[in-house]
Amino acid sequence: MRLHTIVLATAAVLLAACSSDGSGEGSAHTPPPLTTAATPGTGSPGEPRRIATGLKTPWAIAFLPGGDALVTERDSANLVRVKASGEWEQVGKVPGVEPGGEGGLMGVAVSPAYATDHLIYLYYTAASDNRVVRATFDGRLGTPQPIVTGIPKGFNHNGGRLEFGPDKMLYVTTGEVGEEGLSQDKESLGGKILRVAPDGKAAPGNPFGNRVWTYGHRNVQGLAWDDRGRLYATEFGQNRFDEINLIEKGENYGWPDVEGVGDRDGFTDPLLTWSTGEASPSGLAYAGGSLWVAALRGERVWQVPLDDGRTARPVSRHTSEYGRVRAAVRAPDGSVWIATSNHDGRGEPKADDDRILSIPVR
Repeated sequence: MRLHTIVLATAAVLLAACSSDGSGEGSAHTPPPLTTAATPGTGSPGEPRRIATGLKTPWAIAFLPGGDALVTERDSANLVRVKASGEWEQVGKVPGVEPGGEGGLMGVAVSPAYATDHLIYLYYTAASDNRVVRATFDGRLGTPQPIVTGIPKGFNHNGGRLEFGPDKMLYVTTGEVGEEGLSQDKESLGGKILRVAPDGKAAPGNPFGNRVWTYGHRNVQGLAWDDRGRLYATEFGQNRFDEINLIEKGENYGWPDVEGVGDRDGFTDPLLTWSTGEASPSGLAYAGGSLWVAALRGERVWQVPLDDGRTARPVSRHTSEYGRVRAAVRAPDGSVWIATSNHDGRGEPKADDDRILSIPVR
C-alpha cells in the first residue's frame, strides 16, 4: 500500500543518510502540506500546567473512572496513582519485573469494563520475556496474572504500549529487540502490533489466526485512535527516519527491508517521517483534531494536525523545555497529559523531575 507521506529532515541529515547503515533503502517524499487554514486541529495549545513532580522514569499513563491516573515507573516497578490536584502515592509494586536497558515496567491500560471487573493490564520485562498481565485494582494492586507471555525481550526495543481500542480489544506493541528477522516472521510476537481479547487470547478477526495484527515493525511505543476509529502508531527508526503509521489489519510496515518511505509493493509506507534527532517518538495521543507525539531524543511534543486520515505539516511544541518526553495521553477533560523521562539514563534530570504536565488543547 502506498500513502502520501510528509518527510521532515534537513539537507545535512539527508546527505548523511546516504551512507550505508545496514537498513533497507528508503526515499524522502515531500508532497505539498495540507492547507492549514482548512485543516482541523491546527490551533495552538494552551500553556502547560504542572500536575505532579518527583516521579522516577514514568513510562505510561492510564485514567481510571473518576479522573485519577495510574502511572507506571519503568525502573522501580512501582505503580503510582496521580490525582489531577498533583497528589500522588504508590499503590503497588509489580512483582517479577526485571528492569534493564529499555526494559522494565512499561504499559498500563484500564479495562473498558472496569466498573464491573475492576481490572487493569500491565506490560513488563520479566526474567525470560516481556509479558502482559492483568490484575484487580481497588485502590491497591491485586496479584497479577499473565495473559500473554513469550514476547521477546532485549536490552533495547522492547515495545511496551498497551491500549484498548474502540472494539474493546487490547492492542499491544512489541519490539524486535535488535533481532531484525523477528519483524517479518508472522509467528513471532516480536516487532508487531498484537490484538488480543481481554483474556489474552487472539482476538476474533485477526488476519493470521494468531495474536498478530500488523508486522514489519522495529519498535512501536505509541498508539492512538482518531474520532473515526482509525489507528495510528509511532515507530522508532534506526539511523534515518522515525515514523507515524496508519495501522491497518494485516499490513506489513517494512522493517528491516525499509526504513522510512520505500515506495515498494508489499510494504505500507508511513504517513510522516522525521529525522531521528528530531523525534525518537514514544507516546501518542489524539485530541482536538491532532496527534500529539512525545519525543525523547527530540525533547519536545509534536502536534500533527489530521484531515480525514492525512497528516498536515507538524508543529514543534515546547522544544527543550522539559527534556525527554515519554508519555502522551488524552485526559478525560480533553487535555493531553505528558510525562518526562529524564531519569531514564539518557536525560539530564532537574530537581523536580520526572514530571507530569497537562497541555490544554483548543
